[in-house]
Amino acid sequence: MNAQPEMLPELMLKPTEKTDRISAMDTIRGISLLGILLMNITGLGLYHAYDDPTVTGGATGWDLKVWWINSMFFEGTMRGMFSMLFGAGIVLFNSRLAGNINGVSVTDAFFRRLLWMFLFGIIHTYILLWNGEVLYPYAIVGMFVFSFRHWKPSRLIVASAVLLVFMSLIYNYDYYDTKTAFDKYTSVELKKKEFKKLTKEDSTAIETWKGKVSDAKPPKEKIDKFVKSMHKDYWSIIKVKAPIAQFMQSTYMYRYFFMEMAAMMLLGMAFLKTGIFRAAKSNKFYLIMAIIGYGTGLTVNYFETSYVMDHHFDILSMAAVFRTYDVGRVPTTIGHIAVIMLFIKSGILPFLQKSLSAVGQMALTNYVSHSIICNFIFMGYGLSLYGMLHRHQLYYIVFSIWIFQLIFSPIWLRYFRFGPLEWTWRSLTYWEKQPMKRENIRISEE
Repeated sequence: MNAQPEMLPELMLKPTEKTDRISAMDTIRGISLLGILLMNITGLGLYHAYDDPTVTGGATGWDLKVWWINSMFFEGTMRGMFSMLFGAGIVLFNSRLAGNINGVSVTDAFFRRLLWMFLFGIIHTYILLWNGEVLYPYAIVGMFVFSFRHWKPSRLIVASAVLLVFMSLIYNYDYYDTKTAFDKYTSVELKKKEFKKLTKEDSTAIETWKGKVSDAKPPKEKIDKFVKSMHKDYWSIIKVKAPIAQFMQSTYMYRYFFMEMAAMMLLGMAFLKTGIFRAAKSNKFYLIMAIIGYGTGLTVNYFETSYVMDHHFDILSMAAVFRTYDVGRVPTTIGHIAVIMLFIKSGILPFLQKSLSAVGQMALTNYVSHSIICNFIFMGYGLSLYGMLHRHQLYYIVFSIWIFQLIFSPIWLRYFRFGPLEWTWRSLTYWEKQPMKRENIRISEE
């Protein structure tokens, strides 16, 4: 046994057996993966329309209705579930081998896994042209969250809550910064009406507010220019998107994504350790969880969406509702998880559950394929439909991709152990080419 101790850890570093998978987590992952496309599609097909339907894509009729539905039920929740599952995956990856191999070797494999994810995120952003991708931030945040994997659920929940409070402080700061700029601008406008002489500070106040307005509500010529740029060739589009990608993976990443994702990953660790993600709780537990989650989250979301609509999507109202963003988003996410668990435990629609689980097992492949498919549809090197569709029309594309992936994923996994990108990722992680065909299968844990 002790003849070659230095080789034993490497021999044990293998993907998880099929019997070790937690099918409930695969199903949640599949649902959240498909749900993420509900939100991402506006960024893939429209300019500056993610939060504000009045900019592009239409803000009346079904265009407004789909914005309301997404804001009420899905905004931030699909990303939240995905982040929670990633946190739970950190615990699973590092605990399933703890009794068999040297801890340093497990850690080495885990960080190798994240470093490849980091690289995939860069490729996904700069080459596959999706600025809102999550692989890059997940890799960075995962390196930090890793250190807390041994904490008890109660400590993880408290830490998650603290981070969400800090996020609330950032959103409050953003709101008061916007409100201060508006108040200064209105004060200067009053001075102009009274024919008073403007100071240098007054001129700065005007320019500051106009800059915020231009960023939040771009003028038609700016919108038209950007839409036109997306109808050009691949290399021209890269030049336009690269600065946006740089902003998303630097300023936006550390100001917003880092704490938000860390909070949800820690919460996901707690949910795994308490058995919530293992479908180990009673139906009564999940029912109460759903009632409390939806009762809190949807109430907050309703007041937020109503407030914004009543104020005609003006800049101040949009900034104001972000102050309670996580108060609505996080409980709604928890409500979704509870309902999904009840769905899983019920055993109804087994064919759909199997398909959703397969989508979840191929989450990386399916996620990246969203960008590839949609870029072909919207960019100039494909069908060139960017900025050409109404908001509600984008969901015809979403539903088509859903149907394709729900059918394709289980068929693929009938013949292969992994999705193509999952296979690549695991082979790189374990420094060994993984068997791809389904003979003597051992399907791995994401």
